[in-house]
Amino acid sequence: MKIGELARRAEVGIDTLRYYEREGLLSPPRRLASGYRSYGEDDVARLHFIRRAKTLGFTLAEIRELLALSGRREDDMAGMKAAAADKLVDVETRLAELDRIRDGLKALLASCPGHGALAQCPILHALDEDTP
Repeated sequence: MKIGELARRAEVGIDTLRYYEREGLLSPPRRLASGYRSYGEDDVARLHFIRRAKTLGFTLAEIRELLALSGRREDDMAGMKAAAADKLVDVETRLAELDRIRDGLKALLASCPGHGALAQCPILHALDEDTP
């Protein structure tokens, strides 16, 4: 299949496909005599793998590692589990940071009456402080 059909079936843009090729996430395709790229069903499956991994928050570098692991299906699954566990730790760390940010914003909003002179605004004062 040509690049347009692959992009349609994998639900990604043609530029994304070319980027994945440059980044080594997608193998260089066969070239037809006409010079057109020719892709197969394995490329569609690989792109679906990449898209699912991205929805779980994996970076392209991490996806590259997952793809390498997935290519060694006879190996033990410990590497794949470790990669998923590492991603979970990363997600939980980011969630804790977002909780801290949310709590800080809630406190600022609760301290501000929402009317009066801006010079007296507790939100503005908190943002102007030198200490984090």
